[in-house]
Amino acid sequence: MRESLTERANLLRNAPDLVRLVPFHIPIYRSTRRRPWQIRAGLSLYALLGNLGREARFRSVPRAQWQDLDGLDTRDLQAVFRYHDAQTDDAQLVRAVASSAELLGARIESPARLIRARRVEQGWSVEYGNEQRSMSLVARTLVNAGGPWVQLVRERIDPKPPGLEIDLIGGTHLELEGRLERGIYYSESRRDGRALFFMPWKQRILVGTTEIAWRGDPRLVRPLPEEIEYLSEAFERQFPSRKARVLEAWAGLRVLPHAAKSAFHRSRETQLCVDSAEAPRMVAIYGGKLTTYRSTAERVIALLTPGLPPAARKADTATLAMTRSPLDEREARSLSAGN
Repeated sequence: MRESLTERANLLRNAPDLVRLVPFHIPIYRSTRRRPWQIRAGLSLYALLGNLGREARFRSVPRAQWQDLDGLDTRDLQAVFRYHDAQTDDAQLVRAVASSAELLGARIESPARLIRARRVEQGWSVEYGNEQRSMSLVARTLVNAGGPWVQLVRERIDPKPPGLEIDLIGGTHLELEGRLERGIYYSESRRDGRALFFMPWKQRILVGTTEIAWRGDPRLVRPLPEEIEYLSEAFERQFPSRKARVLEAWAGLRVLPHAAKSAFHRSRETQLCVDSAEAPRMVAIYGGKLTTYRSTAERVIALLTPGLPPAARKADTATLAMTRSPLDEREARSLSAGN
């Protein structure tokens, strides 16, 4: 949590047009599994880990203001806590990271897929390509950041490096008609008690998420009818004066360590797996969160640096201002012009 809060502060400072603080509300009902004192204790720890900064503080919302919370169900409501966390458009953030890397000298091929990587004396002989052409290069080090495809990438590396046993967990999100004006709501499903969020998203309402084991091709993950019904029901119970009019439904995958217990209670920490403990030339990244991508990259580089030639440092990514991608710059100008 401290790592996430530190990286959140970096993002708020370095990418203020892409990452912003928004209010989060946690309503506590008689049926909620955790009591108000437990939530208060957790939020107090959250504030301490955030060095008691303004962005880490919380407060209790007075009962007189409950009617202003976007039509939130107040039956059997015992308390509402408000704290702040960051929100971003993950696609725009990823493109901004890529653009910033290119300005520092990185070469990016996208779209592209790995065909094969083979260990050679100089490091790795890599074959990759896209629909138009195939390409090759020799690299001193290799990083497997395949996300849900991490095991598929591992299968294409010769010799096959060590790996971790994982589960792919599908999560469905709904985009609903309407808007939430007061921020994001983080609550429990009345059906089974799992945590859900309801947030403003591009002039719509975003509701998520589910957790269902996925064993097929990662590209084919999709919302299931029962997931759409589950999230729609949860929204209408949380905001009884509103109707869940689904405009779009989509799904993603989370990489979690294999375990028998439910996905919600498993670790979200990033795990790194190397080909050699003594002299790593390949690192695979398992799991993790978007917020800590930069600190994860630092850990990867620290592992691989002994196998790389000396080089002058080009930037400190902890303080480097983010450069928006040309695509997002054009989109921003179009919106500002009213198009």
